[in-house]
Amino acid sequence: MSTRHNQKASFVVLLFLTTTLTASFTLTPNSSFASTETENTLMQPEGTQDMETTTNGTTSTANATAKPNIVLVHGGWADGGSWSKVIPTLTNAGHRVIAVQLPLHSTAEDIATVNRAVELVGGPTILVGHSYGGYVITNAGANNPNVTGLVYIAAFAPDEGEALGTFVTPDKLPPGILIVDSAGLTYLNPDLFHESFAADVNATEALIMAVSQKPFNQSIFGEPSGPPAWKQLPTWYQVSESDLMIPPDTQRMFAQRMNATTISVDTSHSSYVAHPDEIAQLILDAAGGNTQ
Repeated sequence: MSTRHNQKASFVVLLFLTTTLTASFTLTPNSSFASTETENTLMQPEGTQDMETTTNGTTSTANATAKPNIVLVHGGWADGGSWSKVIPTLTNAGHRVIAVQLPLHSTAEDIATVNRAVELVGGPTILVGHSYGGYVITNAGANNPNVTGLVYIAAFAPDEGEALGTFVTPDKLPPGILIVDSAGLTYLNPDLFHESFAADVNATEALIMAVSQKPFNQSIFGEPSGPPAWKQLPTWYQVSESDLMIPPDTQRMFAQRMNATTISVDTSHSSYVAHPDEIAQLILDAAGGNTQ
């Protein structure tokens, strides 16, 4: 009798333990999964928000402290390599620099070339234009949120509807300076290049510039400009006092109506080749927002 009682008691205990363990295994995984899922649902937005805040905060700080990119835009009868004496000073100061190569076949192509360069480097970006390059940056910088300033180096700065020919026409250039090919592309006469375009550049450099010049489509002289970026952005201007290509008085007019921070240099049209230190400093002033 005692043995049967003990066996019965043991069976009851064993049954109880089995039932308890079964219930535990059945409930615990679901409970654990629900808890983990709840934590993930609650924590993920908070973590994402923190990450976005940190990222946006870092980006904002970086944009606020980053040195501007600089896009250099040559004019007619030149190319991007003509900025060679200015570029090292700008890059040594920590700026990313691109010297674009304009096709010089139409204003639309040239403006698009600069816009692609700005798109490539992003903002903030300072646009620098020499001669006809001023026309290009006047249009490329308009309503472009990545562009924060404009620098004109002995350059055209037209208002809307004005063309290069409003200020300078081929017949007003030094006599015999233009040579026109069968496609209507113009070259500067190599025999007159030094004295007319780069009088204060040494003879060897001037010869290289003359030989490597890019032809300029004469139709560009009549193409009207669009809404000017200089009405939206701060501007800097360098006047070449001995310029034979764009009259110094015309340059001063551009600078005055833009209310540009202005320097004057007794130099030829090729001021950025003859006086690279002064030109580089003006660009650095613009990049630093210095209007003194």
